[in-house]
Amino acid sequence: VFAISLLSGTTITISSNHWIMAWTGLEINTLAILPLISKTHHPRAIEAATKYFLVQAAASALILFSSMTNAWQTGQWDITQLTYPTSCLILTAAIAMKLGLAPFHFWFPEVLQGTSLITGLLLSTAMKFPPMTLFFMTSQSLNPTLLTIMALLSAALGGWMGLNQTQTRKILAFSSISHLGWMAIVIVYCPKLALLNFYLYALMTTAVFLTLNSINTLNLSTLMTTWTKTPALSATLMLTLLSLAGLPPLTGFLPKWLIIEELTKQGVAPAATIIALLSLLSLFFYLRLAYCATITLPPHTANHMKQWHTNKPTSILVAVLAAASITLLPVSPTILTVV
Repeated sequence: VFAISLLSGTTITISSNHWIMAWTGLEINTLAILPLISKTHHPRAIEAATKYFLVQAAASALILFSSMTNAWQTGQWDITQLTYPTSCLILTAAIAMKLGLAPFHFWFPEVLQGTSLITGLLLSTAMKFPPMTLFFMTSQSLNPTLLTIMALLSAALGGWMGLNQTQTRKILAFSSISHLGWMAIVIVYCPKLALLNFYLYALMTTAVFLTLNSINTLNLSTLMTTWTKTPALSATLMLTLLSLAGLPPLTGFLPKWLIIEELTKQGVAPAATIIALLSLLSLFFYLRLAYCATITLPPHTANHMKQWHTNKPTSILVAVLAAASITLLPVSPTILTVV
């Protein structure tokens, strides 16, 4: 029931032209994910569900308020006709809260830390798709200066706060915040590029989450013991993490390269330079994760039974997603013609 509700909520939002329908879809999504967050009945999970509910309810109220203000001023309920400047600013803040863009990002690492890896995957990818489509549809009305400031702040905070984390879910949450910065900075200039970035980010993050789920890893100390159990999977995880960091021969380099190129064309090279430098912060903690996954050998490795295959049924899916996360750069001309 919850999966169907998530699908229908997302579909309603991305296919609607009217603000009330988009708001309804977002509400269905929020209500469907809450039981999935709190299903373990652990106090951390209940706390995460409560935080998630409060933030999403506030963001939904702001979306409704901005659309009503716009309708009051212009008589238009159409999503693409958001022209009143105050409404645009309120909507930017509301969608930033929905997505977890800085400075409205504080709830996201806490919520992710209180859930399972699979629910965390849903929160990082599927739940961010409807707000991203609203950004896409209203992109011509948004304020570029405000979005650039929020994007640089997200890239800085996402990289900086992830540096001293030991929990894999929190590290992935901060990684998500810094990636959202890359999407936000380009959404005004080239919305399709921001969506392409989102798709590739979702692909790589899904590969990382499912890999961590199949080796059952929640923190770095557990990750250190996985090399002796599943060497091939750990090596693939390392490459997928480096792809998320945006290193050149891998898929993750494609959106960063295109975004920097687009920003330079639009005459905002200083912003492009700053966000490129800030991505080095994220690179540090991806390298730390990759180092723990592959290069650190724990003492007494003989005590571990070598586990050559995992018993989880996601292994084929992990293989396909990881392969796509690592090798899509050579087919980038094809991807660009499709987009």
